[in-house]
Amino acid sequence: MIVIIKHISIEGPGIIGEFLKNIPWEVKTFELDKGVRLPEDLCGINAIISLGGPMSVYEEEKYPFLKVEDKFLKKAIKEEIPILGICLGAQLLAKACGAKVKKAEQEEIGWYKVSLTEDGKRDLLFRGLSKELDVFEWHGDTFEIPNNGTLLASSNYCKNQSFRYGRNVYGFQFHIEVTPSMIHSWIQEYLNSDESNITDAEKMLEETYKKKEQFVRQANRILLNFSTLVAEKAFVEG
Repeated sequence: MIVIIKHISIEGPGIIGEFLKNIPWEVKTFELDKGVRLPEDLCGINAIISLGGPMSVYEEEKYPFLKVEDKFLKKAIKEEIPILGICLGAQLLAKACGAKVKKAEQEEIGWYKVSLTEDGKRDLLFRGLSKELDVFEWHGDTFEIPNNGTLLASSNYCKNQSFRYGRNVYGFQFHIEVTPSMIHSWIQEYLNSDESNITDAEKMLEETYKKKEQFVRQANRILLNFSTLVAEKAFVEG
């Protein structure tokens, strides 16, 4: 079973959900903001994907489900279950691995380029991709790289864009799951209505449609690589 952890209704699996329709495993989504509980038993879980959200990892009192997820991820990391964290999910993973999460020096909202490190170029997850990726960002926090973790991707604006911990735990500060309709929903929900934001939002959507096909191919390649990792681990254990 593939577990998808969702923190807010408008930040769903998007491209990830479409990709997972074509794999042989059961996929189950746990909407934490709606009070759905995470499994206590990890038996039968092949992989975990933790999605984004507007909350911060240090807001556990306001969002108690973050503390529950922290314990869940720590247990899954210990059992070496493959995990992919996206944005908030990556920050939660970093925290679960013992790293600090804090406010970034500046927000990143929109399309940016990230560069793979030498370790990233050799990593299974980025196999078949170029050394520079167009990615969509929407975050105000950033994570440090956990002790014994590996930095896989970086950018001029936010150094820590992707990391690996152990053999099969991955965090992406950027989003690989977004669709144009998702970005449109985020603009309506998260950006206020002053003129500068509206202008920026229009440009963001224009760029989104221009990049859509290439971005979907890139995301699917990453997800194919991740699913290969999941399948190999399941085969070894099976």
